[in-house]
Amino acid sequence: MASVNKVILIGNVGNDPEVRYLDRGVCIATFNLATTEKGYIMQNGTQVPDVTEWHPIVLWRNLAEWAQQNVRKSMKVYIEGKLKTRTWEKDGQVRRKTEIVAETIQILYKPEQYRYNPDSRSIELDPEAQNDSATASDAETNPENENTQGGFLNNIFR
Repeated sequence: MASVNKVILIGNVGNDPEVRYLDRGVCIATFNLATTEKGYIMQNGTQVPDVTEWHPIVLWRNLAEWAQQNVRKSMKVYIEGKLKTRTWEKDGQVRRKTEIVAETIQILYKPEQYRYNPDSRSIELDPEAQNDSATASDAETNPENENTQGGFLNNIFR
C-alpha cells in the first residue's frame, strides 16, 4: 500500500523569508510559520490558554524567489507541502531537524502596512500605514473600513 506525506497549514508568517543561493544558482528560502489553537474554559472553570506551534518552512527554486518578493512577516498564508527530516553531525553529536518543504503557498491576508505595487510585482511597506496605528484599529472595529483582500477567508482566518 502507498503512503502519504502531506502537510496543510494555515498560519501567520513569523519572519521575512531568509533567502540564499546554493551551487548552480538554486534558490532556497526559509521562514517560520505560527499556528495557534485557541484556548478555552473547561466546565470546572479552568482556563486553558492558547497554544502556538512554530513550523520551519522551506521553499525551493521559483517558489523561494516568489516568496522573497511577496511574503512578509505577519501575513496569513496557506501552505501545502511535505515533512522532511534532515540529519547532520556537529561537534560529534548527531542533530536532526524536521521541516515542512512547501510545494504550494498562497497569501490569504496581508496586514494594512503592506500594499501591492503592480510595477515591481512585489509588496512594499507603506510608511503611512506603518506610522498610523489608528488606521489598523479602525479597520478592526469598523466593518466598513475592512480590507477585502482574501475574500471570505479574510474574516475566517484573521
